[in-house]
Amino acid sequence: MTTSPPPPPSSPSPSSPSPSSPPPASGTPAHAKPLRRLTARGRGEAHRAASPLELFFDLCFVVAIAQAGMQLVHSVAESHTGEGILNYAMVFFAIWWAWMNFTWFASAYDNDDVLYRVVTLIQIAGVLVLAAGVSQAFEDHDFLAVVVGYVIMRLALTAQWLRVARSTEGPERAMALRYAGGVALCQIGWLGLLFLPDGGKPWLFLVMALLEMCVPVYAEKDHPTSWHPHHIAERYGLFTIIVLGETIAAATIAVKVGMEENDALDELLPIAAGGLLIIFSAWWIYFVVPIHGRLRSSKEAFQWGYGHYLVFASAAAIGAGLEVAVEQAVGEAHVSTLTASAAVTLPTALYLLTVWALHSRHFKVGLAQQSVLPVTALLVICCTFLGDWAVLAAGLVSALAVATGTTLTARMAAREQGPRSATQTV
Repeated sequence: MTTSPPPPPSSPSPSSPSPSSPPPASGTPAHAKPLRRLTARGRGEAHRAASPLELFFDLCFVVAIAQAGMQLVHSVAESHTGEGILNYAMVFFAIWWAWMNFTWFASAYDNDDVLYRVVTLIQIAGVLVLAAGVSQAFEDHDFLAVVVGYVIMRLALTAQWLRVARSTEGPERAMALRYAGGVALCQIGWLGLLFLPDGGKPWLFLVMALLEMCVPVYAEKDHPTSWHPHHIAERYGLFTIIVLGETIAAATIAVKVGMEENDALDELLPIAAGGLLIIFSAWWIYFVVPIHGRLRSSKEAFQWGYGHYLVFASAAAIGAGLEVAVEQAVGEAHVSTLTASAAVTLPTALYLLTVWALHSRHFKVGLAQQSVLPVTALLVICCTFLGDWAVLAAGLVSALAVATGTTLTARMAAREQGPRSATQTV
């Protein structure tokens, strides 16, 4: 993986601390006050890394992602694909949006005092409540536990923004109050999922999702938060790793069960090999470039952060698709081979295109390099029609894309190094 120097530090806002005197962070000495003012950290703060609390937060959120993936598998395997995808998109939005809002808030305001930790743990409790209700949402269209869990997470974040408002003044205080008010008001709208008929819930979800995503844009119109580019890139990268890890775990368990209960090694081996190649390639493609240097403004950050809904959702869906392919191969899924193959290839193609749009295209030079991932996504979709060999073919195509991209980059570097070496010898 290549590296590049971090972007030059932005000038901190008037209410933000200077990089030379950041507020207490993770690892604060035990003698520090248990309650401290919740003020902004410096964007140029050195050695800003994910805290143990943030890592714990991520792991607990993956519990909900695993539940959503499991229910997606059941829906597709029972030939309720459209309904399953819709429910998955709704539930995954609740998980992703709560995770993303906490991540950006923590990047700017994590003071790691007692109250901050307690409120964060309440958010974790909320996602576990949400996870417990995922099966009811899919099977019975009962969103009570999902909504309750989501509201717990969001009201806890509202309390954090009110702490910021109490600790600051001027434009920063106004920004914090806009966040608190916007987030709280949105929760009233989500309650409609408990009372609307099933046909109206997707439309309410669409409206409320758009309103939720407008809150940060509105809140930060006069005063952006002092999020840390390198910290944000690390947090998103770590969550991508965790989601891909969950995908591997789910697929491995599915293959194991299929082998033990059906003695179908010949049918499952191509799926297992292809799935592993897809996930390895997904990891390689995401981390091949250092993205933190691209996060220079709030506009770029919003586009990049919002786009990760598709990155995370498609990465998790790959695991669900592999489970469907395994169940279809051993005769336990009531779907065709084509449908089972598409359950793997379509989210894989979406992942490749999204990562290209958010990451890779900014670092590619020339038509050949820019075409690698879009062409790969198209070829992966074409693999859908290869029957029992579709998943293996998709894995080989994904691995070939990694090899091609690496070769093209190496050749370009060699061409650039040649003139430099000649100049130095002269």
